[in-house]
Amino acid sequence: MEFAIAEEKAYLLREEVSSEQAKEKAWDRKSAVFGGLSRLVFRPKGEDVQIIYSEKRYEPFWHIACRTSYIYERHRKFTVPVSGPEVKRVTAGSQEYVLGEQPHFIMSGTEHCEEKEEKEVFIDAVSGEEQEWKHYLGYSREEISDITAFAPQDAIIVPPETRASFIVRQVLSDMLKAIQADVIHEDLVEVSTIDLYLKPIYAFEYHWQSKDRRAVAEFDGLTGDMRTGGKALRQQIGQMLTPELLFDVGVDAVDLLVPGGGIAIKVARAITNKRA
Repeated sequence: MEFAIAEEKAYLLREEVSSEQAKEKAWDRKSAVFGGLSRLVFRPKGEDVQIIYSEKRYEPFWHIACRTSYIYERHRKFTVPVSGPEVKRVTAGSQEYVLGEQPHFIMSGTEHCEEKEEKEVFIDAVSGEEQEWKHYLGYSREEISDITAFAPQDAIIVPPETRASFIVRQVLSDMLKAIQADVIHEDLVEVSTIDLYLKPIYAFEYHWQSKDRRAVAEFDGLTGDMRTGGKALRQQIGQMLTPELLFDVGVDAVDLLVPGGGIAIKVARAITNKRA
């Protein structure tokens, strides 16, 4: 089996919504952030709600793409029925088959097989949940050449809690298979994309003064969409973005869930040779 692994990359998605625009959106929606019964019956007056805290942060997600390709041959015997009991002999090519009492004959042949599969996932790197985030790939981005040194002064970086190796294992567990073949022409498993994206989020904490209630609204820095019920981190998380933590497919290669005893060793060698 040939196991190919793409170069790991990290990207920063450039915000389409500026901090000032996000603040304007937050101010315009301040009376709508308190949901439930309060929103339907006891909707707060605009002057009674203040923004007491705001932050910009980058939230991570993974874009992982894998593909498999199996091209192989296998010899099979085929049972071929005949048109009626009057058939006593059949000539197929240069081979002649004499029928007995059964209304069929058995011939040998070779099956030429191809099985190809591709799978692409977008995973929230904090919750580990799969998301419909392919549209984010259409936004402007810049590659982070040195993930260790990446530390913007105006934003909080949320570190990933779900590792790339875990996602790769999950994806490949549904794609890899043991094939029955006499001749194998291609047996390829490729992790074609291992990309980490950081998307901008603006969070605003509101205080409903007369009720002494607080709520947080988050605005997507790319689409401008608002979601409530979020959280404010309120502090700069220490630098936790390291290649060893993020791109650990090689570290856990021996644990990859694949059929066959020697495949994990080939995976480790493939990564070692690539990085060398």
